[in-house]
Amino acid sequence: MAKLYFYYASMNAGKSTTLLQADFNYRERGMETMLWTAALDDRYGAGQITSRIGLLADARKFDPDSDLWAAVQVENRQRPLACVLIDEAQFLSRAQVLDLARLADEANIPVLCYGLRTDFAADLFPGSAALLGLADALIELKAVCECGRKATMNLRVDADGRAVVEGAQTEIGGNDRYVAMCRRHFMQKRREAAETKAPADA
Repeated sequence: MAKLYFYYASMNAGKSTTLLQADFNYRERGMETMLWTAALDDRYGAGQITSRIGLLADARKFDPDSDLWAAVQVENRQRPLACVLIDEAQFLSRAQVLDLARLADEANIPVLCYGLRTDFAADLFPGSAALLGLADALIELKAVCECGRKATMNLRVDADGRAVVEGAQTEIGGNDRYVAMCRRHFMQKRREAAETKAPADA
């Protein structure tokens, strides 16, 4: 029986690299795959999943209106799919996650989702929250904080490297905007930023 998987981690944990390796493993055995990534993340051009170590692959793009159930079913009729792989899964809607669970349950197609668990304020993304509740398997990928501990949080920083404590949940960026940290240092940096900001706002 096919399953819905959620591979989650902080920034810079190698989520896209792990996805592309899984895709390669399927294709090396002559199996067909279908790759998706968020249309919201346009850093690497149209329809590509790119890893920090230079691996890349073409992918379909999803946005909040994408009907993943229908699109995968059409593709599966043309070429039977062994797996569906989704990058930036935190940007999925709950309805789309339900469709992915249905693909595993009813179409018997394994679905592997890769994404962030929480945002820069340590709040769950909607897609991640749905995946944490619905996935058959939850797998944490490891990143490392500057102190050597496991990094589980995503600190948003400004151009000077200072923590950003306010703003929209989604702001696309890489190492210039986000730093993976353990909870202790994440909270420390946010407290320091809030304390520095408070007098100026008073």
